[in-house]
Amino acid sequence: MSQNPPPPYPPAQQPGPYPQQPIPPKKGIGTGAIVAIVIGSLIALCCIGGVVMAVAGGAGGSDTSTNGATTNDTPAADSSAINQPSSKAAAPRKAKAGIGTPVRDGKFEFVVKSQKCGVGRVGSSLLGQDAQGQFCLVVVTVKNIGDAAQLFDASSQKGFNAAGQEYSADGGAGIYANDQAQTFLNEINPGNQVQGTLVFDIPKGAAITRLELHDSPFSGGVEVSLT
Repeated sequence: MSQNPPPPYPPAQQPGPYPQQPIPPKKGIGTGAIVAIVIGSLIALCCIGGVVMAVAGGAGGSDTSTNGATTNDTPAADSSAINQPSSKAAAPRKAKAGIGTPVRDGKFEFVVKSQKCGVGRVGSSLLGQDAQGQFCLVVVTVKNIGDAAQLFDASSQKGFNAAGQEYSADGGAGIYANDQAQTFLNEINPGNQVQGTLVFDIPKGAAITRLELHDSPFSGGVEVSLT
């Protein structure tokens, strides 16, 4: 007796493609969320600004005030120290040179010998000059202490009254007051000395209280008191 062959196995089923899950649609940011973000950002900025201002105010404001009055932490100066006399004595003022005292300016050394005022005329009755007010005659010696010849000119010499008014020497009258023109454009060699008379024409009743003597028109000058 013959046997029937076994039925063939059913063919293996191949796995089919997995079904794709539907992707949910992206949700957009709503208007309410945007407004909330903007408001939150503004609040954060305000908070940060307030903190910065508070820190800056605390660092810069060192003075404290009460009722609008600013107080200063600097201690007041001790009044007792201000009233205390200086430990150093004031230096004595240098005495002004007077008649008979040698003084120097540039290349010249001057010695004023005397002064005579109230003179109405210098020179002779034939050759002379009358004063507009009064003549003051100042006798002075001039020595060249330099190393070269120097010109002495009476017009460079000045006189002053007590009020500080300046008088210039009268060179024309000086010619008649000096028989050898010692004070009129006289060139003096080193080591030599001349004596002459400076003539000042000043108002009657006035007086010359000091002289300013110069070795040239541009020198600093030196003062001599006549009082």
